[in-house]
Amino acid sequence: MRRLSLQIYVGFLAMLMLCIVVFSLAWWLLRDTPDQPHRARGGVLNLLVRLLPPADVPPQELQDAIDRYGEAFRARITLRAADGSLIASSGAPLPPPAGDAEERLQFRADEPAQFAQHLSDGRHVAIQPLRPRRGAPGPTALAALGAAAIALALGALLLSRRITRRLELLQSRVEALGGGDLSARVTVEGRDEVAKLAESFNRSAAQIERLVGAQRDTLAFASHELRSPLARLSMAIELLGREPRPEIAARARTDIGELDELIDELLLASRLDADLPGDKRTREPVDMLALAAEEAARVGAEVLWTGGQQAAQVAGDARMLRRLLRNLLENARRYAAGTPISVSLDPLPDGLRVRVEDAGPGVPLAEQARIFEPFYRPRGTAESGSGIGLGLALVRRIAQHHGGEARYRPREGGGACFEVELHGRVARPAA
Repeated sequence: MRRLSLQIYVGFLAMLMLCIVVFSLAWWLLRDTPDQPHRARGGVLNLLVRLLPPADVPPQELQDAIDRYGEAFRARITLRAADGSLIASSGAPLPPPAGDAEERLQFRADEPAQFAQHLSDGRHVAIQPLRPRRGAPGPTALAALGAAAIALALGALLLSRRITRRLELLQSRVEALGGGDLSARVTVEGRDEVAKLAESFNRSAAQIERLVGAQRDTLAFASHELRSPLARLSMAIELLGREPRPEIAARARTDIGELDELIDELLLASRLDADLPGDKRTREPVDMLALAAEEAARVGAEVLWTGGQQAAQVAGDARMLRRLLRNLLENARRYAAGTPISVSLDPLPDGLRVRVEDAGPGVPLAEQARIFEPFYRPRGTAESGSGIGLGLALVRRIAQHHGGEARYRPREGGGACFEVELHGRVARPAA
């Protein structure tokens, strides 16, 4: 950042020096007094004509008069006879005027204007003002210019440091995040591009912290949950090696199925954690009524569609939506075994509402706020083999992946009711 700060500061100083050069050049040029209007110059010429000595005075007296008037008027003055011969001149002689005009103005790009006039006695006089002398800048002007330069230099330094200070802070937070500090954030100052960059960094850091935290939790809980079925499989393999027993083989197959389900749910959880909110990948029309009928048949649940002739379709991922229904139904079968289970689907203006109800014991009030947390299992079920605590967490994540939400409501008359809203409905009449 020091290099960027130096570049900004040098850029400001270069602009400052350019401003000083332009100011000095303009001041120097404007110090030149412009030529007076032609009428004023003509008045000087008429005055000179009146002051000139007559033609019969000695030549030296004429020369002294021309020198005196040239000094007084700060001009080159040339007096010539009627035949064009030089009589007297202050400075280099001016050329004789062309033509017979009484008063004329001659121009040259690199010289001031020249005026000439014929006299009544046949002589003619020409006058050309001298350029004014350039004055050197005074001490006050130099002091003001120096003060302005110092003020601009200090202002450029403060401005460049203000810009680069925030960038340096952002760089330090990026390095902290790269070093493992996932809580690193930047204080957002102002509303400029640097502030927008800080906001983008904070959003990215929060997303990284969430993903890493989710992966860390998943790994920790998965390692814990894998121990039990792996230990049982190891013991079963050892026993089967000594004496084949059908009940041990059946238990081993159950453990393998449990491992397969665990791995499947862990992979799905990782996929959902990696997806960004509002991700539109893998969107296709999914017939929720058909999915609900297939999954309900596995647990003997009743299915009800309240949308009449409308198609019960949403735009989404069929595999995820099947997992959502299966987890809700398996949860009802597990905790409300032997009671009626129902699945109802209701149309919404932009999606569907799915409700899975059972007449079991329901969820205690103290645990209702936590049942959708990953790997959370109600008390008394942690060591009973009743799932791994990812089923309802996946239901909520799948619902959120489809722009909706999952929530729990106590069922009227007792039992549990899990309600899921899915958005992105494909509304068209059923075939």
